[in-house]
Amino acid sequence: MGWFREKDKGRAAEQKPGVKSSSSILPCFLFVELVIMAGTVLLAYYFEYTDTFPVHIQGFFCYDKSFSKPYPGPDERSKIPPVLIYSLVTAIPTFTILVGELCAFFTKAEGTQEKTIVTADCCYFYPLLRRIVRFLGVYAFGLFTTTIFSNAGQVVTGNQTPHFLSACRPNYTALGCQSTMQYITERRACTGNPLIVMSARKSFPCKDAALSVYSALYTVMYVTLVFRTKGTRLTKPTISLTLLCLAMLVGVVRVAEYRNHWSDVLAGFFTGGAIAVFLVTCVINNFRQLQPCTPPLPAQHPESVLGVPMVSLPCVESPVDKLSGPQTSRRSPFTEIT
Repeated sequence: MGWFREKDKGRAAEQKPGVKSSSSILPCFLFVELVIMAGTVLLAYYFEYTDTFPVHIQGFFCYDKSFSKPYPGPDERSKIPPVLIYSLVTAIPTFTILVGELCAFFTKAEGTQEKTIVTADCCYFYPLLRRIVRFLGVYAFGLFTTTIFSNAGQVVTGNQTPHFLSACRPNYTALGCQSTMQYITERRACTGNPLIVMSARKSFPCKDAALSVYSALYTVMYVTLVFRTKGTRLTKPTISLTLLCLAMLVGVVRVAEYRNHWSDVLAGFFTGGAIAVFLVTCVINNFRQLQPCTPPLPAQHPESVLGVPMVSLPCVESPVDKLSGPQTSRRSPFTEIT
């Protein structure tokens, strides 16, 4: 009896206009998506703040000029510190998506909005809340995924920054360096601060550049595909180009301060951009809204003058129509051609 009651309630919810019942959305969200998100955050934490994954130790040539730039200090002294980057990549997309979804929800007609999903006869997932959680959740997942990809690349490659030798402070006399072609592979070749030296071994790809481009490109695609600006054609290009220029500026500053090479920045741009394009196009389908299906109209058969339905004959296509194509229209013999 209880099963029949639940089934009747589900049918009653589906009969309501704009309401659809679903018994899988809540379990999938709790036991699949949240678990994946928690695992992604935990993996990003282990890469960022622990030494669970040791950095690959690469050697260097004696007196290598490409690694002999002056030490610019910790990242907190940069003109664009990591705290500012993390704040911008979190605040700008969140604010943009909230404003865009609120404006779209209150300006769309009732027939074009997604249906409200009811599950367990108690939980209602409204279209506005569902879209905001969907877009922000995918964005947060991509943000942590970009961090994991960047940290994994830095750990696996162990490429040195332009100021590596200034942070390493090798004793060339003790190492027996007599020419610039001599390659040093000893792990104890550096006499500088071990934490600074370890940070100087994480250069490829540039994590700040990857996060900046990912955030900018995700937001630009949202603005381009969702925003509807009437009366002006320069609003969306201005917002998009501004965000992209800010992301590019992060990479330029990293190179100018001798914190990364150009190859590191370009690899970071490619990593963040690829993740953003993949999530937008393949996961959330270019921010498209589910349109309600309209039932097909019944076929209307011609009737005779007396009200008796006429016998429909099969339609035979003329060879002339095949050659002319579907774009040509039949003209009346009395139509004047000007």
